[in-house]
Amino acid sequence: MIKKSGACIAAIFATAVLSLSACGGSSSSSNNSSTVTYPLVSVGNPGNDSDPVTDFGSVAYPYQIGKYDVTIGQYTVFLNAVAKTDTYELYNPNMGTDLNSAGITRTGSPGNYSYNVMINSGSSANRPITYVTWLDAARFANWMANGQPTGAQNSTTTENGAYNLNGAMDGNAVVKNSINPNTGKVPSYYIPTYNEWYKAAFYSPQKNNGVGGYYMYATESDTAPGNTIGSAPNQANYFLSTLFSVTQSPDYLYAAQNYLTDVGAFSGSASYYGTFDQDGNVYQWNDLDGTPVPYRGLAGGYWFSASSTLQPLTYNTNAINATDNGTGFRLAAPAAIN
Repeated sequence: MIKKSGACIAAIFATAVLSLSACGGSSSSSNNSSTVTYPLVSVGNPGNDSDPVTDFGSVAYPYQIGKYDVTIGQYTVFLNAVAKTDTYELYNPNMGTDLNSAGITRTGSPGNYSYNVMINSGSSANRPITYVTWLDAARFANWMANGQPTGAQNSTTTENGAYNLNGAMDGNAVVKNSINPNTGKVPSYYIPTYNEWYKAAFYSPQKNNGVGGYYMYATESDTAPGNTIGSAPNQANYFLSTLFSVTQSPDYLYAAQNYLTDVGAFSGSASYYGTFDQDGNVYQWNDLDGTPVPYRGLAGGYWFSASSTLQPLTYNTNAINATDNGTGFRLAAPAAIN
């Protein structure tokens, strides 16, 4: 079972021949020439009002956000690119042993590590990565912003880009760079602020007869979702009454059972802007308001949480080096240039 230790606050093998996308990708290999394709959706309507209930969700500018959570297959490509010697512990052994969410095995020894997607009740490639800290997410964002380089974990791969981490393993989260020192440009990927995450999940400019407003759930609904996988509207991976979404039976929590769903598996349950799984499956790291404090936000609920955790009224914070089997992340990006 997931354990949240933070303060609860109420209230993606693309080489020349193969592409691993968030949905429909194949199992990852240990080939370092692999690259990640990460689908984004555009979030417009800049200057929208905040949610009058929570005062969150107002964003003054257009931006993009991940259509899906970062997947196990995508994270495996990342590890094979930069973690042959895993200096900053981007691989957590639980990624290969906790069968409730496991998806990546590691073989070899330091300097020669290799990573592969697991078969765990089917291929894990398109399920969301878990057991990642905010620091892991920031290093993945740096790697993406730096053009997915291959090599040791240093300032040109994982330690700078969107965030100047400089080997940090704890302490305060760092402020996002205004300019990526490796490219001389605005960082092309980063962890969304809470307002960016919140708007993409709950806001619709068409709500309230076109005035705009916020839904209670990230499925364009004010009614609690079901949890049946497929194309029906308003569904999510969470614990509904006594039923897990994956098993659809009143089971106890079994140590050998996978409970994650593929990203986008609830194909009729997008937010207004076209994101999937901002409710359920895994909590997602967010950057709060970006200030340098020793914790960051988690939002959206997960596969073993109740419907109340899916709502905008509830979110969590946790230490930047905290991790568990119900936490993943998605990235954001600047607005597309037409």
